[in-house]
Amino acid sequence: MNLLDTARVYTGQTKILVAVDCIVFGFDGQQLKLLLFKRKVEPLKGQWSLIGAFIKEDMSLDDSAKQILLESTGLSNVFLEELKTYGAVERDPGERVISIAYYSLTRLNELDLDSVEEYDAHWFGLDEIPELILDHGEMVQLAIKRLREKVRRQPIGFNLLGERFTLPQMQILYESILQKELDPRNFRKKMLSFDILTKTREKDKSASKKGAFYYVFNKEKFDEFVANGYNFEI
Repeated sequence: MNLLDTARVYTGQTKILVAVDCIVFGFDGQQLKLLLFKRKVEPLKGQWSLIGAFIKEDMSLDDSAKQILLESTGLSNVFLEELKTYGAVERDPGERVISIAYYSLTRLNELDLDSVEEYDAHWFGLDEIPELILDHGEMVQLAIKRLREKVRRQPIGFNLLGERFTLPQMQILYESILQKELDPRNFRKKMLSFDILTKTREKDKSASKKGAFYYVFNKEKFDEFVANGYNFEI
């Protein structure tokens, strides 16, 4: 008897739907953005929503979140973390639904635009977020708070940058997440002191004639950095 067969013995119990909702953040080089979708089913059809779905009986929560991201953005192997469980009795007018929220960090230049458009999806700056259905607005605000806390301790911001990036581009990202200006000299000094970036010979000259060198993230050094218990405080 497998686990699903065993579950059939719990007779007489109320069935409750379980869903996964994903808060998808992306960076366009200038600001942090949130991916939202026009809901396609009732109730609340046509209103702005996070992308989500009910979990399947044979799929774990994490796998369900990964599947949602793959179908809606065309991306796999992206940063994904569980945020919180939302279980208010009347949170969904359609039926009793418990939702597990996840947040994800993606690179906009890697997105499958056809998949995004198929979901009638649009990117919004954090100061442009429209009213969302149910408790999705609460989920988004908690995800932003969690991201700001985490980016101070771990270099998860690299998940929003391209394979190569300049230090000014990285600073713009961190300022976008933290919603405050950072001193360029101090930021550069701090980032380079961690010794987790590898400087390339190529320059980005789009912003100035002198240009800025591109860097790449050195995962091997970062893993060593974390293993030794260093703090990534910015």
